[in-house]
Amino acid sequence: MGTLLHFKSLYTEAFDDCRPSFIVLLLKGYAIFCAILLFMALYAFLYRAFTGFDF
Repeated sequence: MGTLLHFKSLYTEAFDDCRPSFIVLLLKGYAIFCAILLFMALYAFLYRAFTGFDF
């Protein structure tokens, strides 16, 4: 749990004094988009691994 809190604090500190604000929103949206893609890839890998599909 401490690791997640550390990553959260790093994430919030990265955008503290960043200007202009539309770039902050763009970067936060991109970070969320990348996280979604990462979780989709992980899900697809685990699904294929546990259902026995050939790689």
